[in-house]
Amino acid sequence: MKNKEPRPVKRKLLNSYFVSTLSITLLLFLIGLLSFMIFNAKYINDYIRENIGFTIVLDEQVREVDLLRLQKLLAVQPEVKSAVYVDAVTAAQELQSELGEDFVGFLGYNPLHASIDVKLYAAYTHNDSLAVLEHKFMEFSNVQEVYYQRNLVNLINENTNKIGLVLIILGGVMLFIFIALMNNTIRLSIYSKRFIINTMQLVGATRSFIRKPFVGNSVMQGIIGAFLANIFLFALVLSFNKNFSEVYSVSAINVIAPVIVIVFLFGVFISWLSTRFAVNKFLKLRYDELFY
Repeated sequence: MKNKEPRPVKRKLLNSYFVSTLSITLLLFLIGLLSFMIFNAKYINDYIRENIGFTIVLDEQVREVDLLRLQKLLAVQPEVKSAVYVDAVTAAQELQSELGEDFVGFLGYNPLHASIDVKLYAAYTHNDSLAVLEHKFMEFSNVQEVYYQRNLVNLINENTNKIGLVLIILGGVMLFIFIALMNNTIRLSIYSKRFIINTMQLVGATRSFIRKPFVGNSVMQGIIGAFLANIFLFALVLSFNKNFSEVYSVSAINVIAPVIVIVFLFGVFISWLSTRFAVNKFLKLRYDELFY
């Protein structure tokens, strides 16, 4: 008859492997979710900033040829994301829609001038950059006034700086906790095999030979955990886009791709490093110290 005693041992090893992999997957999912939040916060911040811009009011008698030349000149500036011409009639209609009153009919004439709405790249929307650009645009010909909402810009800059600092601190603390938990999970997995490590030493196995299967197994767990965590993250993002697409849509290239890379790097590197340190620790212990 075949010996059936190894089956419970094998089952316990499989359960231990499954629990360890599941724990790593959940922790990598949390790391990916944290990375996603940080990248997404930057994406939203840039999106808000790039809706900040100037309204360049033109001279009343500006010629069409000069207008087109000015618009092209603004569009090729390295700081400018877009430059859209708004004629006086359109500007009056937009303002009338916002106010809910027909001020043109009340005044008897349209007091608004034609303008060019300039949107800037996020890097150029800070207070000092805006002041320089305001002076620069005022020197262009046929420009009567350069206007932007200074109070709104100041409020956005102050709040984004505060939110950014909070995210950095919170992200650093949470990342430290997740890495520590993942490290402890791997160390506990190695701890359960400490007598196997000692037995291999007693039969003359070298340290590198002992470490190799443990490190390889742990790195494979990290890869599997990272793969599963990325699947869960991708499903979460798809669900987010499906339910909140009218409010905000996540860019898969700009946000998801770096998060996937980060999760895989963390999964492999932390698994390799934690296992190496854990195995080295038990390699240095005497047999009687393994019981503590």
